[in-house]
Amino acid sequence: MLDKAILCVDDEKIILDSLKSQIKRRFGSSYRCEIASGADEAIEIIEELVEQGVKIVIIVSDWLMPGIKGDEFLIEVHRRFPGIVKLMLTGHADTAAIENARKHANLYCCIHKPWQEEELFDILEAALKEAER
Repeated sequence: MLDKAILCVDDEKIILDSLKSQIKRRFGSSYRCEIASGADEAIEIIEELVEQGVKIVIIVSDWLMPGIKGDEFLIEVHRRFPGIVKLMLTGHADTAAIENARKHANLYCCIHKPWQEEELFDILEAALKEAER
């Protein structure tokens, strides 16, 4: 069983399926890829994985989700789990939200939808190096 994970959070199933497929294809031999359809589910998954001894190294979170915006979610994650590298994936975030996440959640990078697979891989590889520091 892999003991490191990348968690993707988005309320759109097609986005989650695409991310999971791409991440598994590129990083599947080294990292688990977990998905959550919202912030509450993501927190539950993080807690379960931590309890199982799995290290979440990266979270890729959408910004525009029901209930809580991605920057607010990433700030909460950072407060509780500061070692996780946080990425925002969005087609809608405004500059203030991105800056809020940079300032209060140590946001590593913002990826804009629609993303290019190679761009995603390059960013994830750099973020994984950051996580291993």
